Order: sequence, then C-alpha cells, then structure tokens
Amino acid sequence: MTKHVAVLMGGWSAEREVSLSSGTACAKALEEAGYRVTKVDVDRTIGSVLQELKPDVVFNALHGPFGEDGKVQGLLEFLGIPYTHSGVLASALAMDKSRARTIFKAAGIPVAEGRLVDRLEAARRHVLPPPYVIKPNAEGSSFGVFIVPEGREHPPQELYSDEWKFGDEVLVERYVSGRELTCAVMGDVALGVIDIVPEQGFYDFQAKYAAGGSRHILPAEISPFVYQEVQRVALKAHQALGCRGVSRADFRYDERAEGASGLVCLEVNTQPGMTATSLVPEMAAHAGHSFPELVRWMVEDAGCNR
Repeated sequence: MTKHVAVLMGGWSAEREVSLSSGTACAKALEEAGYRVTKVDVDRTIGSVLQELKPDVVFNALHGPFGEDGKVQGLLEFLGIPYTHSGVLASALAMDKSRARTIFKAAGIPVAEGRLVDRLEAARRHVLPPPYVIKPNAEGSSFGVFIVPEGREHPPQELYSDEWKFGDEVLVERYVSGRELTCAVMGDVALGVIDIVPEQGFYDFQAKYAAGGSRHILPAEISPFVYQEVQRVALKAHQALGCRGVSRADFRYDERAEGASGLVCLEVNTQPGMTATSLVPEMAAHAGHSFPELVRWMVEDAGCNR
C-alpha cells in the first residue's frame, strides 16, 4: 500500500516563507518518489488536523520556533506518528545555540569565544572586543544577526527596538574571518563540504534564499586534511546532540591559522532548508542521491522515540 505522507510547512515563525518553499519542493519530490502526499500549512489546530488525516509519516519541513525546537516533535510523539529529522531533545538543544555550544565544548568540538547575554545589555556596551557577531539564541536563517566590525563605537542600536521579535537572549561570539563552510550528515555519513561565497556582505537571509545570492563551491577548495576535519566534526556534532536523519553543521574557517586550528563550529541545523537553492539537496546530489531519492530516504528513516 502506498504510504501517506503529510508534509508540515509554513507555521508562524519568522522563517514561514522559507518553510513554505521547502515544503512545496519536498512534497513535489515525494510525489515523484511514489508517495501519496498531503501538504499541511501548520497553525494551532495541527494536532486535530493530523488526527483527522491519519498519515503514515510526517515529513517535517517547518523551520524556526515550534517546528525546529522540539515542540512539534513532542506533539508527534504524543500522537504516535513517525516523523523525519531529529527528535525532541536533539531539536531543542540544537535550536538553543548557547546550550549546543556547551555540548560541543564538552565533546571537544571547536567553538568561537562567546557569551549569552540579554539583548539590552548587548545594545548598551561591547560585551566582547570588536569584531564580534550578535545573533539571537534561538532563531535561524540569519534573522537578527549583526556583525560588529573593529573600530565601531557603539553596538547595534536595533537591539533596543520595541519591534525586535527574535527573543531577549542573544549570543555574542568572536568574529572569525575567513571561509563559510557547511557539511550535511545523512544518517551516520558526513556528505561533501561546501564553501559558501556570498555575492556581497555576509551569508544573510538574502544570500541564503535569493537566486544568485551566493555561490556554492562543492567540493570546497581547501586542503584534504581540513576537508576531512570538517566532515569529522560535522558528524561528531550531529552525534553529540543526538540528532537523527539529516542535519547540517555550519563552520567558519580562518585559513591563516595552522592546519585546522582556524576551524570553529557555529551551529547544527536539525531542519535544514530544502528549497531550490538549499545546501543539503546539493550535497546529497554530489554524493549520488537525487532529490526524490533523498526525501524517500528521509521518509523511510522516519520514526518515533528519536
């Protein structure tokens, strides 16, 4: 019998539009792979919607708070519906950048010097010597990220705004110059390493999702030793957090440092983007997995108690 897959997408986080793009692309690929697919634009009625639909599997294409932080995973566990990607605990830990850093450090995974502070404190004074990066502790897609350059007199005053909607905790990390590298993990295998080259500025929302916003160099043109080290650390970070299915680890690499000593892990994405310009489908294709084959693998890997 053909499996019925419900693709969860949309939601109400800042990443809603990205999720709709991911979900639409994944639903189309799942249909090509032979599944019966229902697209679900998620709202607060999602529990009753799923009880009525009774899908065999949920493909989680949500991004950001609720979809990526363990909450919808907990609901799916409660309903007993197998789902893709990571489980409750791994999702919650990965979404909380400060707690993920604590786990990374305990596992021997390199991270940049950093502090978790209230956004108003980060707006009042430099909590680290510039250059440094300010990012919301629990957001994705580079929303609310600021790079504070050397010589800047004041921190970003946008942090004071009443319209700030990315939470009151921000992570302040030393800025690591150099390359933006990323590596996906599929099950227990690290895929290829991409060197991301934004066309201008840094790898922000525009560079991530706009056509032509960045170039992806795959395989990354770095030394074989550093390339393998990125793969090793990506898999180690995936395992340290307890991730399942597909994840993607992001890195900065200062190639002026000796060997791989300039490599730091920024974060692990448990719900990486799956749009036309997304990185994971590109890395999977490089490893010989078409997009329909990738989403089929994810559906067949789905489960509860993840």
